[in-house]
Amino acid sequence: MTHEDSDGLAEAFLREPRRYTSHQVAHMAGVPVYRARRFWRALGFPNVADDAVEFTDSDVEALKTLVGMVSDGVYDEEHMLLTARSLGRATARLAESQAQLGAETLDQAGVPLSERSKAWRRRADRVVPPLARLLVYSWQRQLAAAAGRMADQDHAAVRLAVGFADLVGFTRLSRQITERELAELVDHFEGRSADVVTSSGGRVVKTLGDSVLFVSGKAHETAEIGLRLIETHAKVRNMPQLRVGMAAGPVIWRMGDVFGTTVNLASRLTALANPGTILADPEMAEELEGDRAFELRPVNRLSVRGLGELAPFTITRAGRATT
Repeated sequence: MTHEDSDGLAEAFLREPRRYTSHQVAHMAGVPVYRARRFWRALGFPNVADDAVEFTDSDVEALKTLVGMVSDGVYDEEHMLLTARSLGRATARLAESQAQLGAETLDQAGVPLSERSKAWRRRADRVVPPLARLLVYSWQRQLAAAAGRMADQDHAAVRLAVGFADLVGFTRLSRQITERELAELVDHFEGRSADVVTSSGGRVVKTLGDSVLFVSGKAHETAEIGLRLIETHAKVRNMPQLRVGMAAGPVIWRMGDVFGTTVNLASRLTALANPGTILADPEMAEELEGDRAFELRPVNRLSVRGLGELAPFTITRAGRATT
């Protein structure tokens, strides 16, 4: 791709010409260039040369918005930078996935490499406006749901049931199948897992290709999700078996992710679980005690890396307990 093609492609997606240097953008926003660059890096972009004409009118407006929210007291500087980082991470992942899907579409259409730049520019006209509307719609819906959950909670630490599920032998399998087959398997796993978690009342925190981390405010929901994940993926041809670890307790929410001993415990128990089984910590089992939907069975004490010895339980559906 020539430099001219690259410039035209970038502007097709930016929807406007690049006309300013970083110093000009900072001057128009009324801030020192070092401060402008802090926000730029927080959004996930590297510094550019002083004389590089890289920025658009929208870059100026974005910087004014970031600075204005600090000036108006909506956020202090550090929280504004954290907000910018979370936006950058989320949109970077979305952009990468959309670009990948676009590339696959052009491949399937048989567009030769020599025509790709023109094809991408045409595609930008068709996908950027509607996807921009969908992005704002989805974000507002997600923000409304998140704000509703946090309205009556401690903003930092809450008590949740955490589940961590991963595919057994995924690394070995990834060396035995083609890249396309691997991509299809991961897409299927992530898509089906998200459907199971959300339809059962839980929330997907993140997926990592061969694993999914999810949470719920109710132990019953979390156990149901774990069992449904195992059952759903077991029906898929050539899908590796799933194993699940669960724990209940205090969890720290930070920038869309969860941390703390409870999360670590769920992850450690996953590594100790047998294929096709759920292994839960005693607190999770205690919250499920008396729940007729499930059968809990204690297992021998296990050494959990970094957390000492523990006497966990297996969880199965009532009437289907294994020996």
